[in-house]
Amino acid sequence: MHIERIPVDVPTRAPTGRTAAYVLGTDDALLVDPPAPDERIEAQLDRVGHVAVTHHHPDHVGAVADYAAITDATVWCRYGREDAFVDATDAEPDRTFREGTRIDTGRGPVVVRETPGHAREHVAFEAAGDLVAGDLAVAAGSVVVGPPDGDMRAYITSLRRVIGMAPDRIYPGHGPVIDDPRATCDRLIGHRLDRERRVLDAVSAGNETLAEILDAAYVKDLSGVRDLAAATVRAHLEKLAYEGRVDWDGDRAVPA
Repeated sequence: MHIERIPVDVPTRAPTGRTAAYVLGTDDALLVDPPAPDERIEAQLDRVGHVAVTHHHPDHVGAVADYAAITDATVWCRYGREDAFVDATDAEPDRTFREGTRIDTGRGPVVVRETPGHAREHVAFEAAGDLVAGDLAVAAGSVVVGPPDGDMRAYITSLRRVIGMAPDRIYPGHGPVIDDPRATCDRLIGHRLDRERRVLDAVSAGNETLAEILDAAYVKDLSGVRDLAAATVRAHLEKLAYEGRVDWDGDRAVPA
């Protein structure tokens, strides 16, 4: 299936400064993650029959309402997250999806794959062996996973699930197309588990507050991204607490 990638300049904390919209198919196509009005997206609208997003973060949904109205396309959202979708997009969904839902385009089905972790409603769209995957993965660097919307246990599980799916390529929301999905997912899992070990070591060494654990777990300069790193550390602490490896009350952590 033809996949058109359109990176759009948009306010985002991603290092690229852009979020990619995607058009899947050549007629009755699916438009995924339109982040802001853009003439390159508008040039594709005459063939768009469906609009959906991988998740509700602002840098992925900014033009949903505009393009849904222009195209009169079917607007899809995650089942059970209808109110959150409306709040994020100002668009009313026509239909809902869940794991395995098929969205039929003129060039074959696009299948919804649940990939929560970065956001609770996060999904990917599988099309003829490729995966349009939002903020699940990036070719370089890592993905922020922070509560209350993010869940580290779910995120790692989603990466492992994608390895099992064995897609040919991953089309991410930020950065270049990923031609080595397994290696990329392995790298991201390894990075998260390494950070988890550092967080656990920091707690074992007597650091208790989030700020203390953050400083002990990171050796690099966090200027400009300290809040994102803190959110990720909190997600690791919640995972470790769930697994019974630390006691974490939301303010302080001690070894279990």
